[in-house]
Amino acid sequence: MLKTRDFVFNIKEVAENGSFSGYGSVFGVIDSYQEIVSKGAFTDSLVKHKSNGTMPAMLWQHKSSEPIGVFTSMEEDDVGLKLSGQIAMKTQRGSEAYELMKMKAISGLSIGFIPQDEQFDRKTGVTTLIKVDLWETSLVTFPANDAARVQSVKSIEDIENLRDAERFLRDSGLSKRESVAIISRVKSLARSDSGVDELAPLIEAMKGYQLPIITR
Repeated sequence: MLKTRDFVFNIKEVAENGSFSGYGSVFGVIDSYQEIVSKGAFTDSLVKHKSNGTMPAMLWQHKSSEPIGVFTSMEEDDVGLKLSGQIAMKTQRGSEAYELMKMKAISGLSIGFIPQDEQFDRKTGVTTLIKVDLWETSLVTFPANDAARVQSVKSIEDIENLRDAERFLRDSGLSKRESVAIISRVKSLARSDSGVDELAPLIEAMKGYQLPIITR
């Protein structure tokens, strides 16, 4: 049976292209359902998705008929299920979700999964999810857990120096070599006009640069 679990995330701002990143689940936190997700719970499912060339779906309020975008990356780290997503800005539901996220009217992520292995502690009444089959992650209105949060949104207004710009590009899927090459090119252009702030041409160049969507 497909189950769902909700997590809070805070959105400072959403990028103009609808991209964002954060955590869809955090390990070791007891949620309102008295369940804990253990580290490694998503590993097998993510490996299966990768081998099939797929990703868990991005849905609106767990409605399978209302996808609102795609996840461009998803992996486990020491904190939890780290993900990056791209909202479908040209769709009706996607554009609505974007506006609601900008207004902070939407503040939750919820995972949809099928438990594969779990343990129940009779003393505490807490169930530990050891392995799950991850089907989807949804944007939802009412979250249940305050631990999983979006840590960054890819917005060019957040760039204050060249290091921020390189990080922006790398987070968008480019390799370090590709990111450094673009930054070096912009710096060389800036030096050609000693009266121009080196950051200004960088921002202008990045505004016109189409960042790739990479599925891992």
